[in-house]
Amino acid sequence: MFRTPARLYRVLAVAEAITWTLLISALIARAVGAPGIVVTIAGGIHGFVFLSYGATAILVAFNQRWSIGVGILAVVSAIVPYATIPMEIWLHRTGRLTGPWRLEASDHPQDRTWYDRTMRWFLNRAWVLVALIAVAVVALYVILLIAGPPGGK
Repeated sequence: MFRTPARLYRVLAVAEAITWTLLISALIARAVGAPGIVVTIAGGIHGFVFLSYGATAILVAFNQRWSIGVGILAVVSAIVPYATIPMEIWLHRTGRLTGPWRLEASDHPQDRTWYDRTMRWFLNRAWVLVALIAVAVVALYVILLIAGPPGGK
């Protein structure tokens, strides 16, 4: 399913936009009388997908050798509702999503760095990478849940 970085990035970018719709709909529903739990549920789903999108953007940024600025812009695009969709379109049109997962070393000078070797090791053991990212996202999600919603309460 996620044979290319472009496919994985697109799925998470669209999922992040969909969860924005859930969250905004829940806020509107609460404003017209629905119980507050709808915002809690939609907010929880959105928060988890938001963190997953951020982790995916970082992984794809490393794989595709984006500049730090482009990587940060990709992650930050999740803060603005629906901005992950135009971000994905721009990345695709500019060729930043072109290419496969870098499973083998190439002649590129960066392939000699420790983080490229480490990334290749994880990409060749996808189940370890997925488990590590899932644990990191869940841990951050739990920390944020314990910290509470923005603005207190």
